Amino acid sequence: MSTVPKQQMFCLKWPWDVNKDTTSPSPCNFEGPWLFKSLQNLGSFALNSVNSMSKSSGSWFPKFDIQQFTTGAGQNGDLKSKRKVLTPKEQGEAEHRAFASALASGKESTVIEFYSPKCRLCNSLLRFVLEVESRNSDWLNIVLADAENEQWLPELLNYDIKYVPCFVLLDKNGRALAKTGIPSSRLHVVAGLSHLLKLKRPTPDGSSLSSPQG
Repeated sequence: MSTVPKQQMFCLKWPWDVNKDTTSPSPCNFEGPWLFKSLQNLGSFALNSVNSMSKSSGSWFPKFDIQQFTTGAGQNGDLKSKRKVLTPKEQGEAEHRAFASALASGKESTVIEFYSPKCRLCNSLLRFVLEVESRNSDWLNIVLADAENEQWLPELLNYDIKYVPCFVLLDKNGRALAKTGIPSSRLHVVAGLSHLLKLKRPTPDGSSLSSPQG
């Protein structure tokens, strides 16, 4: 008897996996009275219709609004009327500009969030990430990096990114200090990000947990 595989918590598709075959045969076959067969056929028709709509739209889940991160958290409200759909090349360039701007800002820390547009967990964290950046904007920048965009391949290799979402903490000189572990749940990711922030959050005396002790 075949078993139905559990739905993955997150999705990650690397640039070199574009030709990977993800189709699989139906795990269940049902034979019953004509009434149930009719209902089954109706359900199959509806499912095929939904699948066709999903394929035609390119992705079931919407992509991140990258423009929210290109100029900092304080200007997000002014960008709502300026949103537009970016090509992968434009999006990669915008993300890299945001990254360069964050490092040049002189703030104590920068966090890079590696995500996938198809990752449900990543999408569920977007509002939380925006709030975190807003609350800590005096010392922290957060930038997004699409793990499916080939323009981030050097960073993916450099930081050994093998899963999403993954947050990497950098100091003001761009040196990587730590990153979150393999995500098992939304709560696990939130706790991991909170731990990263504690490493560099300024204390009343102006130091941080990762600062050298005198």
